[in-house]
Amino acid sequence: MQVILLERVENLGQMGEVVKVKDGYARNFLLPRKKALRATDANKAVFETQRAQLEAQNLAKKGEAEKVAAKVGDLSVTLLRQAGDSGQLYGSVSARDIAEGVTAGGVSVNRNQVVLSTPIKMVGVYAVKVVLHAEVSIEVKVNVARSESEAEAQVNAESLLDEGVALESDEAEAAADEGDEAATA
Repeated sequence: MQVILLERVENLGQMGEVVKVKDGYARNFLLPRKKALRATDANKAVFETQRAQLEAQNLAKKGEAEKVAAKVGDLSVTLLRQAGDSGQLYGSVSARDIAEGVTAGGVSVNRNQVVLSTPIKMVGVYAVKVVLHAEVSIEVKVNVARSESEAEAQVNAESLLDEGVALESDEAEAAADEGDEAATA
């Protein structure tokens, strides 16, 4: 089926493009969510008359999303769950749980905006992508732990790992500089 995109759709195209998609994808996702129109001559004419208005609305939404992304910065969400001794959760953390945590953190998002390829089933710190607009996304750190003290320990351990990686790279650069000086001498 040929459709005209009313907004940017990831891995499909930009606003105004006529693309060919499978019938089910168009009927079940693009058309009900007002992301596309069927590519008929009448709809093409309607789209061209509304194009400037749609682009202005898209820019306004993108601007709002960028402001929210700048305000939020590095958002971190802590989720407390029951888990076994090995760190395996008695259940999983889904996109809905993360969306509720992010909303509690000050950014109103729904579960469809959280990009989670597989549910989180182990205790740990995860980086999860949250799409605020088709062109604006933020990365949220999700800390899944059994208790508040374990959550703090995981954050401290991760910051130490980050510092250790930075120190190792600085030491490697220093060793490379010394090797360069010895080779030129």
